[in-house]
Amino acid sequence: MAQRIIVDPITRIEGHLRVEVVVDENNVVQEAYSGSTLWRGIETIVKGRDPRDAGFLTQRICGVCTFSHYKAGIVAVEDALGITPPLNAILTRTLMNAALFLHDHIVHFYQLHALDWVDIVSALSADVKKASDEAFKYTNMPYATGADKLLEVKQRVKTFVDKGNLGPFANAYYGHPTYKLTPEQNLIALSHYLECLRVQRIVAQCMAIFGAKNPHPQSLTVGGVTCVMDLLSPARLGEYIEKIKEVVDFVNRAYYPDLIMAGKAYANEPSVINDVGVPNLLTYKEFQIGANDWLFDSGYIKNGDLSKVYEVDESLITEEATHSWYKNDKPLHPYDGETDPNYTGFVDMKTVNGKGQMVDSKAFDTKGKYSWIKAPRYDSMPMQVGPLANIAVNYAKGNKLVVEAVDKFLKDSGLPISAVLSTLGRTATRCIEASIIANNIHKAFDNLVENLKIDESTCADYKIDPNKEYKGRYIGNVPRGMLSHWCRIKDGVISNWQAVVPSTWNASPKDSKGVGGSYEQCLIGLKIADVKQPLEIIRKIHSYDPCIACAVHVMDTKGNNLSEYKMNVNA
Repeated sequence: MAQRIIVDPITRIEGHLRVEVVVDENNVVQEAYSGSTLWRGIETIVKGRDPRDAGFLTQRICGVCTFSHYKAGIVAVEDALGITPPLNAILTRTLMNAALFLHDHIVHFYQLHALDWVDIVSALSADVKKASDEAFKYTNMPYATGADKLLEVKQRVKTFVDKGNLGPFANAYYGHPTYKLTPEQNLIALSHYLECLRVQRIVAQCMAIFGAKNPHPQSLTVGGVTCVMDLLSPARLGEYIEKIKEVVDFVNRAYYPDLIMAGKAYANEPSVINDVGVPNLLTYKEFQIGANDWLFDSGYIKNGDLSKVYEVDESLITEEATHSWYKNDKPLHPYDGETDPNYTGFVDMKTVNGKGQMVDSKAFDTKGKYSWIKAPRYDSMPMQVGPLANIAVNYAKGNKLVVEAVDKFLKDSGLPISAVLSTLGRTATRCIEASIIANNIHKAFDNLVENLKIDESTCADYKIDPNKEYKGRYIGNVPRGMLSHWCRIKDGVISNWQAVVPSTWNASPKDSKGVGGSYEQCLIGLKIADVKQPLEIIRKIHSYDPCIACAVHVMDTKGNNLSEYKMNVNA
């Protein structure tokens, strides 16, 4: 008999995500639904504002990828006004963007995603000498895996256990049959988890050197950047490059080897392979490291066919709301997007709880509307965005840096190219993307230093004519995939703004044709070992690095109270 399982909330992500799956008598997922039950209201907030303020407001969409929305808000206005910032400003933004990507990717893998692969409790039974020797199988210069260091790590976690509380490692599904790492391998990953807490602070400082602070940096402005004194200070430039080198070292000696270790261990685990989700892969040009030099290019792939890459036509992007809590269900281009709420609530249904019992629940109305996330489509097709799409498209286009990095990973891990199109591949390509950025960001830094010797300009001149109407957009690739912001300016102020974010593409509900987004599609056919511990569902969803705070958007412009929430802070 078919049963419905609700995982709500999906934790260790930004924002609030709910996933519901229907399983058959063999615990195989037959249908899946993903949706967000909370919202943002930035698009409405920026209406009527001076366009130069947009970036400072749009960066508040999210507290994780703040620079992404900040830059997008600034560049969309620059595009509308026909502004080309000086090269110094462009390269400074690239250095800040590199700090964001590296921070995001290492924190995602260790603090948000690692517990899906790593059994922390198992690490307590590891032999520290064997674990130290094991680390040399994946790199000739292991990071923080000496026997003394691993013994210290083991004792630190044992202290949590002896207190009866695993602290930051609590509430995971330890002992789950789909965990594949040995105790020694788990201990290696655990050491790097703890080291990442220190390294992520350093890379956040790299952002703050040019951005004044992190999160929510302050130095971008329409036309360029304002951190002039930092750029003209050899001490500040030196501080950035020395700190970023330490982060690059962690990526190369901890993050990448851990992915090789995990790739080998999980190569034959059915729940993480052959599950690409949406096989249409979309990405956009990003990381300008010189006057005419970029790390990644644009394009899209249909049906996972790496033999053909198509060029992106931005006029084919739409969003619809057939199963989203908005009034207008028609597919609209973002320049003409609407966000008028139409909340229809949940329905009563019997579902399986965490004890395997059938209980009365409030469930998604899957025949109607069930998410605050819209359904973006490209030429009427659902698309997957993110590191998997970015690396696959650039590999298929013959991007030299990407081809070398992917081929090295496949050789080191022993995995076939088909393994990239999977949950395991999504996790691996995020590391590959991080390693390419880490090992090439010095090029942008060197070009900035050289250009500053002959040109100290950091901002372009411009003016806004209140008698003219403008429209512009930012399209690029951010840590979670292709991001676009679309704006219209009239009477000197913003008249419309829409953000189509990566997690909107991936977490899309079903469209008017009944076709779901990548979260939903990647779960179909999944066999769950234990419905009371749906680790397989969480691992797949986490592989996208969901940012649901980014993905949802609604504001009642009449000021009506939509919902109230009372939190018991003493619970």
